[in-house]
Amino acid sequence: MKIVLKGIFSIVLLTLAMGIMAQKADDVIKESSEPLSEKYVDDIVQKRLIFENRVLPYEMVRESDIPWQRTIWRIIETREKMNLPFRHPERSLFTIMKENVDKGTLMVFEDDRFTSPMTAEQLNSILYRVDTNVVYDPVTYEETIEISTSEINPEDISRFRVKEMWYFDKEASIMKVRILGISPLKEEFDDETGILKYEIPLFWVYYPEAREFFSKEKVFSDVNDAYPMTWYDLFETRFFSSYIMKASNVLDLRLKDVYSGYENADMDILLESEKIKKELFNIEHDLWSF
Repeated sequence: MKIVLKGIFSIVLLTLAMGIMAQKADDVIKESSEPLSEKYVDDIVQKRLIFENRVLPYEMVRESDIPWQRTIWRIIETREKMNLPFRHPERSLFTIMKENVDKGTLMVFEDDRFTSPMTAEQLNSILYRVDTNVVYDPVTYEETIEISTSEINPEDISRFRVKEMWYFDKEASIMKVRILGISPLKEEFDDETGILKYEIPLFWVYYPEAREFFSKEKVFSDVNDAYPMTWYDLFETRFFSSYIMKASNVLDLRLKDVYSGYENADMDILLESEKIKKELFNIEHDLWSF
């Protein structure tokens, strides 16, 4: 009797196990409880560390602890080898900035003093171009006007202007620098000759406010795909190549304005830029010289 009961119990357990396995097989074949974004990952694992980054607030600096400071404007040329991540076709820096501007999560300004916020109409007139085209109907020969809207191509943004403040922290006894603003520059060419006429800053972004979403955006790396840096890391560690275009002065002149008309103006501008750069690094030493 015991043998019969054990046999029946074994059969019941086997039937239940087979049913559970069949149920699991049906679930796997028919549908998955995992979201597609979790199931189909273009990586070894789903990367979450960057999205969980926390931006450290700036340390408090007292006004009395800054005996010296100077404002510097730089140009980042994205066509240089070190700055190629700025032109990454999938997520360029301008694309990231424009997305946040369109969402309204980032305020933009007309000037580099951050006193005149841009309205939506002003911003749309800069980011989007409206063209009016006359179209002829091949049958009726009637003229119709079509209005098309095109947006700025991120590949056309090849330079960025950066405003930063160099200052000596008396409490820490070291020279420090803090980025204040970033502006994408757009080049304007002559339609007939194709010669560059000028370049204009599209808008200014207040960097201390932009640090939060910069910390959630990866920077493409040629060295290590496992743990790429973020745009926040890039700017904070100053992992970019640039040259000085202007330093604070009485007449508010750029180096280009000072040396315009000189025979070797370009060379003079580069030499003066390097001179200002060396002066910044020597300030800390000079303040401690006796």
